[in-house]
This record gives sequence, C-alpha cells and structure tokens, in this order.
Amino acid sequence: MLLLAFCMLMPAKAAAQQTVTDSTLQASLDSVEFSLLTCQPHDEIYSLYGHTALRYRDLQKKEDWAINYGVFNFHAPYFTLRFIFGLTDYWVEAYPIHRFYAEYQSYGSQVTEQVLNLTAMEKLTLLHALGENIRPENRVYRYNYFYDNCTTRARDMVERCVHGVVQYEERTDEQKTYRDLVHACTEGHPWAAFGNDLLLGVKSDLPTDLRQQEFLPANLMNDFEHAYILDTDGNRRPLVKDTRTLVPAGKQTAQSGFPLSPMWCGVILLLVSLAVLAVEWKRGKSFVWWDIVLMAAQGLTGVLLTVMVFSQHPTTSLNLQLLLFNPLPLLFINKVYRRKPTHYWNLLPVMTLLFYIGGIWQDYAEGMEIVALCLLLRYWIHTKDVPSKAVKPVKQKKTSHAK
Repeated sequence: MLLLAFCMLMPAKAAAQQTVTDSTLQASLDSVEFSLLTCQPHDEIYSLYGHTALRYRDLQKKEDWAINYGVFNFHAPYFTLRFIFGLTDYWVEAYPIHRFYAEYQSYGSQVTEQVLNLTAMEKLTLLHALGENIRPENRVYRYNYFYDNCTTRARDMVERCVHGVVQYEERTDEQKTYRDLVHACTEGHPWAAFGNDLLLGVKSDLPTDLRQQEFLPANLMNDFEHAYILDTDGNRRPLVKDTRTLVPAGKQTAQSGFPLSPMWCGVILLLVSLAVLAVEWKRGKSFVWWDIVLMAAQGLTGVLLTVMVFSQHPTTSLNLQLLLFNPLPLLFINKVYRRKPTHYWNLLPVMTLLFYIGGIWQDYAEGMEIVALCLLLRYWIHTKDVPSKAVKPVKQKKTSHAK
C-alpha cells in the first residue's frame, strides 16, 4: 500500500517532459525538496559500511518519504548462497520518513541530510523517474556491493535528473584500492575483515578512482558536498544547498565478538604445529591425524575459493590464495590416512612457494601466511628421516662350559 501511495504522488509522464511554466506548478515544486540521506554505520555486520537513501519532502502537502534502495529479504531461500554467487536481488521501497527516523535512532546511528540544489524542472524529472523506478515491475535490481548498490543507485538517479552534468571535485588523497576502503570500514571487526580478504581476489588490490570509491556512503556524501551542477546554459551551481543532521548520533551497543583475532589464531596454530612436530620427532613417527586436519582445512577452504571463481562478483574471480588453498589436498587424504606414498608432499612446497610469491600482488587474509608455514612443516617432517626408536637388543647370559 505504501508503494502504491507513493506512485500516486508521481506526475504523469507528459507533465514531466514539459517545460515548467505554469505558475501554480512552479509554486508547488518550490515546496518540494529532494535530499541525499547518509547513515552512519552501526554494529551489525551488514551495516559496517553505512547506508544511503533519498528523501522526498513536500512542505505544502505535508508529504515526507524515504526512498530506500537497500531493501532485501535475509530470510529468502538460499540467501547466503545466492549472495556468495552474486545473485542477490535488492529492491527500492518508499515509506514514511518517520519509520526511517525510528530505525536509525534505535541503532544510535547519525543520519546526515544534504538538500539538493535542483531546479523545478529537475525536481519534476526526478519525481517522475522515482515513480517509474518504484513500480513493482521495475523496483527489483541485481545487487553488487562494489558496482551497483544502494549508494550508487541513489547517485545515478540524481545525476540522471540534472539538466547538465554533475562535476565532482577531485580528491587529493592517495588512490585507494577496494580492499583499503573495506578495511577502513571493518576496523575493529577483525573477523569481518578476514572474511572479506579471504574472498576478495587480486582485482580488489587495484587502485580505484573517485567514482569507483563512491560505492561507500561516506565517500558519496563528501563528494556531493563539494560537487557542482554545470547546466546546459553553462551556469554552475552547487549540487547541495544545505546540509543538516536529520538524526543525531546516539549510543551504540557494541556486540562482543570472538576474543581472538585471526592473527592470534594463526600464531596458536603454529605453536600447536611446532609442538606436534617435536613430539613426532621424539617418538620417531608422524601423526596422520594432524596431517588430515590440516589437509582438510586447506582443501575445504579451497572449495570455497573455487566456488567464488564462478561468482558474479568481479573482484573474486582471480584469487591468488588458490595457489595453496585449493581442493587438491582432498584427493590425497585417503592415501595419507593409509600411509601410502603420495605426490601431495612433492606438490606442497611448490604450491607454498607460489602462494608466497602471489602475495606480492595480492593482500591475503590475516594469518594465512602462518597457515601456509604450518603446512610447510608437514612437508618437512615427511621428507626428513625421523629418528625411530631402535629396539634394544636382548642381552644373552654367558654360559660356562666345563673344561
């Protein structure tokens, strides 16, 4: 019903294509405001990157709506699997602004509003475009975190309504990579950063330009603040005419996560590997169960990374962590368990070497180099002559013979 109500506010297409000359229509559009809403992150994992929405406000008619491109159904069938493969569908939804207020007040997240400096004709164009976009047959889109998300959708809608071009002020900071930008958002959440770094490939370590960095709400807000509209007559005006705090920052409750960071888990794994190695050396035999644990972890991680090669997320298609963490070890577990000769121990140092070389071009997930070292220790124990305990000879009693 809310969608239908908002669509009824939209003007006819013919009206949107006409020049605004009628004084009544001009006056009614003067009372209309469109704004970009930028929401501060809160502690939920999916919100660490912030959020963007648009606001439609008619002061004369007392209409006030949030237009949100970030709506999804977490309980949809196979949501996580579809998200991994880049097959997640989001949609745009319009609902009264007080619901938007209440949601972010409950999170303790600040919402900043930037009122757009649009002409009457540009407002009419945007109003019509949103009305078309929000119809049930048009409102669903294929979500992509870096290239097509709630922030880029809002930006694109604003740019399309401008009768001219939006000119952005170049930033003077360094050319950050997608991974750098994500790291800045996941600071204080090491396991979220680990998950991202595990799945992101070498393409996420390439420098990004200003427009690519606008997938993050905070970056788009900053760029809008310093942007100008160059209209078709050559006139230049600021894109934003007013900036204000819509929802003040509140108290956020931090959720306690796993107490150990990925790096500390890697260090503990290395210490356990060294302890196992010492016991093996002392007893003169290798522990098959430890080989299987490490090989299973290596292979199952490789299955996940191999699946991501076929994902529609472009930045996951080439992941150099696959040089070591691939499904190949799973093929050799049976032979290792039965203590039969296997080529795995010959392949392992080659894969490890290639993995470390690949680290020149790709930033690996925290602690993965330590896991690689633990695997290399298994190669060492299986190729060295482990001293085995010799069986002590039985002393024979001397027998006396009669002369």
